[in-house]
Amino acid sequence: MLTALGRAFRTPDLRRKIFFTLGIIVLVRVGSFVPTPGVDYSAVQQCIAQAETGNSLLGLVNLFSGGALLQLSVFALGIMPYITASIIIQLLTVVIPKFEELKKEGQQGTSKLTQYTRYLTIALAILQSTTYVSIARDPARLFQTDCTAQVIPDQSVQTLALMVLTMTAGTGLIMWLGELVTERGVGNGMSLLIFTQIAAGFPTSLWAIAQENGWMTFAGVILVGLVVVAAVVAVEQSQRRVPVQYAKRMVGRRMYGGSSTYIPLKVNMAGVIPIIFASSLLYLPALLAQFNDPNAGWVQWINVHLARGDHPIYMAAYFLMIIFFAFFYVAITFNPDEVAENMRKYGGFIPGVRAGRPTAEYLDYILTRITLPGSIYLGLISLLPLIALVAFNANANFPFGGTSILIIVGVGLETVKQIESQLQQRNYEGFLR
Repeated sequence: MLTALGRAFRTPDLRRKIFFTLGIIVLVRVGSFVPTPGVDYSAVQQCIAQAETGNSLLGLVNLFSGGALLQLSVFALGIMPYITASIIIQLLTVVIPKFEELKKEGQQGTSKLTQYTRYLTIALAILQSTTYVSIARDPARLFQTDCTAQVIPDQSVQTLALMVLTMTAGTGLIMWLGELVTERGVGNGMSLLIFTQIAAGFPTSLWAIAQENGWMTFAGVILVGLVVVAAVVAVEQSQRRVPVQYAKRMVGRRMYGGSSTYIPLKVNMAGVIPIIFASSLLYLPALLAQFNDPNAGWVQWINVHLARGDHPIYMAAYFLMIIFFAFFYVAITFNPDEVAENMRKYGGFIPGVRAGRPTAEYLDYILTRITLPGSIYLGLISLLPLIALVAFNANANFPFGGTSILIIVGVGLETVKQIESQLQQRNYEGFLR
């Protein structure tokens, strides 16, 4: 492992890519602590010391921004608008025929969809930054605490407009830096930036656990973390390989086909999308309750049962919604009929299954069976931070659970595979022998 790592740094081209990626990561982390113009940094720090973001959508966005959201920095929104835009464009490819045609056009169509994603990212950044700045005018709503410090002393229209413009520009800059890493660095730039922002909060969370609950609890958390990481790696790498055989056919004087391959169906095909959907939807009732009479019965019920992540009703709703969205997202992104039709066109078939409709039904049957344990796995992983919150009053962004660990492990595995492939191209040996 260390020999392969040393060989990676001795290869000029690969070393240049690694250092370029590390430089971009450092730049993004520095930008996460640069305050937006018009923000009182000392007041922000005072409110952060009392903040309780919980497991709300605000906590999720703060996690993806590496803590920059509550810092009200120039990179406060982080990469979240881009993630949202990508999900929306991906879902629209199923709904809008024009987008579906672009997806089938190959590289040119993909470039066009990427351009639409960029435009939508900027539009969402303007919307989110405007909402965020309006919430930040009342620190009690933003930090969910009794903080009375004025984080925005000058609340004139010019100052608020400058804050919105700065945060939107920060999102555009992060998007551009992520694309630069993809082109000139190692791995997927957007994924690596998310990885960095999430991993940046690990030391703080672990140190807080050690200080508040003692070193024995800290050791127990580390042990649980190792088990969770091993389980996540095992599940993320697990797949059901459906064998596919291609019949031989004559084209002119040449014989084509006759090969055997497989369709890899991952146990967790939905990734972290169900967790994001469930968190966003569960945040809506609490958001609506903030704009209504706090003495109303339904508002009090929401504040007690759905506004706190440690309540059993919240946990049950969160778990069931993740299972639902896992099936929903897989059904949208994987079309068994389309796969079966493509196989039939090129003379492919699954041994023992007739081509056409029976193949589509067979794939749908397999997909349903592997999505069930995959969705339950997602639900259990996402509940770990909430269980930790109840067990030893840990931060809701518990480092070894939920969205954070799924992204950390997934991006880490993908980046290592890319470095591995580049090492094998040059030295015929990678990290694994």
